[in-house]
Amino acid sequence: MTWLVTGGAGYIGSHVVRALADAGIDVVVIDDLSTGRREFVPDGIPLVEASLLDATNVRLTLQFHKVTGVIHVAGYKYAGESVRRPLHTYQQNVSAMVTLLDEMATQGVDKFVFSSSAATFGTPDVELVEETTPTRPESPYGETKLIGEWLLADLAKATADAERPFRHTSLRYFNVVGSGSPEVFDVSPFNLFPLVFDMLIAGRTPRINGADYPTPDGTCVRDYVHVDDIAAAHVAAAKRLDAGEPIEPVYNLGSGSGTSVREIMTAMAEATGIDFEPDVAPRRPGDPARIVATGELAARDLDWANRHTLREMAASAWQARQRAGDADPR
Repeated sequence: MTWLVTGGAGYIGSHVVRALADAGIDVVVIDDLSTGRREFVPDGIPLVEASLLDATNVRLTLQFHKVTGVIHVAGYKYAGESVRRPLHTYQQNVSAMVTLLDEMATQGVDKFVFSSSAATFGTPDVELVEETTPTRPESPYGETKLIGEWLLADLAKATADAERPFRHTSLRYFNVVGSGSPEVFDVSPFNLFPLVFDMLIAGRTPRINGADYPTPDGTCVRDYVHVDDIAAAHVAAAKRLDAGEPIEPVYNLGSGSGTSVREIMTAMAEATGIDFEPDVAPRRPGDPARIVATGELAARDLDWANRHTLREMAASAWQARQRAGDADPR
């Protein structure tokens, strides 16, 4: 069996690739390298440099490498930017996924793990988000992820009576941080960890947006999960599909407790050795006080757990950022 990882040269995707290889599963990567990096793909792992919108290259990749399942991590993942670039977001996240699924159907590839997002929920009005919490995405990015889940459900329904029905699952998660390998770091220009690191390296003081929320320390609480734990859940899902075991259509990869922004800042200071007191700015419009998900269903089926402490998340991310050098790694 060979699993194709789309976006496997990216921050999350390359960790999934490493986890598959460590599990003894053959893997091939397809990535257009728009944000991914060739050096993030381990030696010996085939890398096809191509866009998922290129049906011919997708088809040839599936055929040549005898792909039996796909873990779909590729996509335009910037929720804020998606508001400014909705058509681009839909092209990269929906049109590309349709092309991929169409070629999979033609080649008889019937197993799919989708890297979805907690952005499908929007701003939930519950204390703890569950898989059944209503989805109300508030950005084109969140909308495209929800549409991706719909595509999978519809394809599964259409093939339910086939000899080999299409089987799938979607993994929804929040803020992915840390590093499982010093060679791989978060390249996003919009994520909290790299933003804070860059500010500290530049001698500037990181900022907290709002410290008067109804939370224990007044700052927003979110789910932060280590990238290695996320990768392990993708591999567990792939194994479950390969084994023909029952699988839910959606899993939340949540911590169940959450971490505050101030706690993140404290961990950053400890990890970097740079003592600082963050500036406090007014709240940002639309920022909810708390968004935290349960991971109980994933723990039951995918051996999901937060196996890394906040300190380990910050320290591993800082180690990888330092290795990238003082020059802007993006």
